Amino acid sequence: MARYIYSNCRLCRREGMKLFLKGEKCNADKCPFTKRQTPPGMHTHLVSKKSYYALQLREKQKVKRIYGILERQFKRFFRMAEASKGVTGRVLIQLLERRLDNVVYRANFSVSRDQARQFIRHGFVFIENRRVDIPSYLVKEGQIIELRVKDNLKKMISNIIESESKIRSVPKYLEVDNQNFKIKILHLPEKEDLNIAINEQLIVELYSK
Repeated sequence: MARYIYSNCRLCRREGMKLFLKGEKCNADKCPFTKRQTPPGMHTHLVSKKSYYALQLREKQKVKRIYGILERQFKRFFRMAEASKGVTGRVLIQLLERRLDNVVYRANFSVSRDQARQFIRHGFVFIENRRVDIPSYLVKEGQIIELRVKDNLKKMISNIIESESKIRSVPKYLEVDNQNFKIKILHLPEKEDLNIAINEQLIVELYSK
């Protein structure tokens, strides 16, 4: 399976904003983006006005990098949104938010979506008492998600919950039981639940060409 193997901090510099891909490091003084905010590569001082196509492309790349997925998978989500009822852009964001790795991250059970994917692939995540090891699994309203880990990992996850809760809040569509490592999906997520501004209309226009 293809995956991105280079520095995540380069992605933040390319998008010109923090994407919070490295957990606590993104909020520390040592964050590379804080020290160097210019885009990676040569001749970055030669800044020209972006075309409308460039704005559309950058918005798509930003969303892909936030959720940690590559082009083929992102395009599949877009086609699903396009075929669904409702506004395509909002449905796309809803589908991305419903990914299991994103839900585990949003509940503050991991410092990043990468770490959430590790928990899922190692078989720690159960939905309705059934092990689910697919990070792209789409959760449904009313489902109960549970992390089942051995005692030596419980303290680590409790520390993650404590530290992450000081940085970011749990979205309203989730009900979280921090003691038992359980998450309940109260309702399907909406764009308003995001903490990063996304202009999904630019993505819709890009794929509609």
